[in-house]
Amino acid sequence: MRYFIELAYNGKQYHGWQVQPNAVTVQEVLDKALSLLLGEPISILGAGRTDAGVHASQMFAHFDISNSIEDDNIVYRLNSYLPPDIAIKDIFRVKDDTHARFDATSRTYFYKVSTSKDVFQDDQSYTVLQPLDVEAMNKAATYLLDYKDFKCFSKAHTDVKTYNCDIRFAQWKTEGEQLIFTITADRFLRNMVRAIVGTLINIGLGKLDVLVMHSIIESKDRSEAGFSVPAKGLFLSEITYPETIKLE
Repeated sequence: MRYFIELAYNGKQYHGWQVQPNAVTVQEVLDKALSLLLGEPISILGAGRTDAGVHASQMFAHFDISNSIEDDNIVYRLNSYLPPDIAIKDIFRVKDDTHARFDATSRTYFYKVSTSKDVFQDDQSYTVLQPLDVEAMNKAATYLLDYKDFKCFSKAHTDVKTYNCDIRFAQWKTEGEQLIFTITADRFLRNMVRAIVGTLINIGLGKLDVLVMHSIIESKDRSEAGFSVPAKGLFLSEITYPETIKLE
């Protein structure tokens, strides 16, 4: 029987989502906790693979178990097995062929930039003290919606069949002394959001012209785009699925 698990985590102490040798990951910690709690080996599969230091305010994963879960307190009990930086929000039964990664219809990330030195935000945002032209950054962000191939923003030597992504929303918003960049697409490439943000910051600083975004994307060359901002400011914030996946 297949179950979905909804969770959130602070990625600061983890070497990303996916299990890997000689590094602590979110998936590894969850596998161990679920296996201990449910009394059989459990291996979860996430909706995506966040990199080291990246956070998630909403992540989904699925796992299979031989019998149905009858424990009404399963969420509470699982949270008690987990460290404070991983929080379970819900566990629910889905159709047996539902896949946390392939059935997701959209993913949304946001990135936090602090425009002043803030000791309470430093762990979860990137500080830029120079003035930023937010209007120019937003103008350049709209050009992302005109393209499909984003190889220029992908980490080099990534094993993917296609660099195509359907970006549906990309916008900067000012919230006090922070700038929040939100982007939604059907899928994302490795390092893609951080490379986009770094490129847009360079435009906001006047280092690049707004219109150069076109030539960067059309080049399909990572070296043409801007720097990758630190992982600490990046959050996976929403994943959507068809309503039909859930079993009542």
